[in-house]
Amino acid sequence: MITKPRKVSIVIPSFNQANYINETLACLVHQQDITKKQLEIIVIDGGSTDGTLAIIERYAAQLDYVVSEPDRGQTHALIKGFAQATGDVLGWLCSDDLLEETTICEVLDYFESHSTAQFVYGDVLWIDQHSHVLRHGKEISFNWFIWIYGGNYIPQPATFWRRELYEQVGGLDEQYNLAMDADLWSRFAQCTQPQHVRRTWARVRLHPERKTQRMYDRTKAEDRRIRERLGASFHDSSSYGRLYVRMRNFYARGLRIVWKFITGGYL
Repeated sequence: MITKPRKVSIVIPSFNQANYINETLACLVHQQDITKKQLEIIVIDGGSTDGTLAIIERYAAQLDYVVSEPDRGQTHALIKGFAQATGDVLGWLCSDDLLEETTICEVLDYFESHSTAQFVYGDVLWIDQHSHVLRHGKEISFNWFIWIYGGNYIPQPATFWRRELYEQVGGLDEQYNLAMDADLWSRFAQCTQPQHVRRTWARVRLHPERKTQRMYDRTKAEDRRIRERLGASFHDSSSYGRLYVRMRNFYARGLRIVWKFITGGYL
């Protein structure tokens, strides 16, 4: 039986993010006050040496769980964090990203008014290293064909799910350290229909040190493994086969563009 959500747990994996983590923690602590403690904040630091720990210490009284120790990477840190979480609804926020001021309230309201929903994502704003808005990332509803062949368009910091779903699929898989979100979303979507709300719930920061930008090739390799597991084929030695793969991917990306245009995603 799915019950009314009482608390959202947000896990923050961190390693040497002194330039940004203060803003990240501040936005969450502010929402703790708004929601009257219906937000649980968990920080898993990998042993930062750049001043991050001093910033975390400033918020110690508002944080529900903090640890700083060497780990095996971001996915391992997240697994450790979710093991400590007590909330009915879960999500994670990288230590350089932000949530909008009313996100947690809106997420709690959504799950309360949609008793059968298990997995929901909103929209995002893309920001630069100085927190200036670059563009609005409005998305479309979930579609398997577009997601598999056109790319993972579910924005991680604006995505939330019920604890029961996370436990049902076995949680995060540590073999993915860059595309761990795509892997988790794919397993969620095999159990329940992802829901999309046209609300801006997060701000995603683009900057040179961002891991998925620095390790683009490794990210793409992990991403391809996920799609091949779901039945996609990217290898065909024949000329016709290679053309088919290119046309299929082109069609999926084009379909997403048209869908976004029709639904106001570019307004």
